[in-house]
Amino acid sequence: MTDRRDRHGRGVRGPLSLPNPLTGAPMRLPGHVSAAEFFIQAITASVQRLMQTCPDALVGVDIGVEDVPSSTFDWALLERVPLAAAIDATTTRPARIVIFRRPLERRASDRADLRDLVHITLVEQLSALTGRSMHDLDPEIDDD
Repeated sequence: MTDRRDRHGRGVRGPLSLPNPLTGAPMRLPGHVSAAEFFIQAITASVQRLMQTCPDALVGVDIGVEDVPSSTFDWALLERVPLAAAIDATTTRPARIVIFRRPLERRASDRADLRDLVHITLVEQLSALTGRSMHDLDPEIDDD
């Protein structure tokens, strides 16, 4: 019976999917974390880990998330879709790291792999911005 409620992996159907009659907000299943929410949690955990290992590297760096690379990035000349972008600081704005959610999700085999891939990608981009080695930013990562 539950297979019929979630045909083709499209999510819950029927009365369970209706909005809450009191608040009008969509019903949330207990313990369910969406892919986007998990991705934000992975980035938050990675930033917290970097704050413990090398907190001064994150000073003056904004970290953002986009679903896919937009046309503002010149990535059309690359052979592959980029996983992230590091943008140097200017006089008017701080340095930025933009992490692209969908390309990372496509390369990860499961959520644990995604969490590791997010951290490695963030450390790589931070290394490119600061000029520090990846091992200096996080001693558990090799510079391979």
